Amino acid sequence: MAKEYARTQRVADYLQKELASLLQREVRDPRVGMVSVTGVQVSRDLGHARVYFTLLGADSADEAKESAEALNGMAGFLRSQLSRDSTMRSVPQLRFYFDTSVGRGRDMEDLIRRAADADRKLGLRDDETPEDQ
Repeated sequence: MAKEYARTQRVADYLQKELASLLQREVRDPRVGMVSVTGVQVSRDLGHARVYFTLLGADSADEAKESAEALNGMAGFLRSQLSRDSTMRSVPQLRFYFDTSVGRGRDMEDLIRRAADADRKLGLRDDETPEDQ
């Protein structure tokens, strides 16, 4: 079973690298914009792949909806390009999803920064809590 996981992970890593390259070199659709492939999850049978992407200037899935539709529309083309360049017996079906984790990370960073600023205004040191005063 561990071997199967290693294979799906290797396929996912390969797809992420190759899709990022293909999107940069081959895709000229203006709806796609500045897309980065952030991750790929491949099913255990290697038949399907969920491709996660971020879009420059988009913080939500609604803002990236047009790009997601364009990417899903060209999934067949990308799949054929991957099959031409790889030695895989079959290339998984591709489905693109906007990756919201980057936006959530930015929100968490902002919350932490605001909490640290509030502590500084109260005159607390980094290792001190309000109860210690």
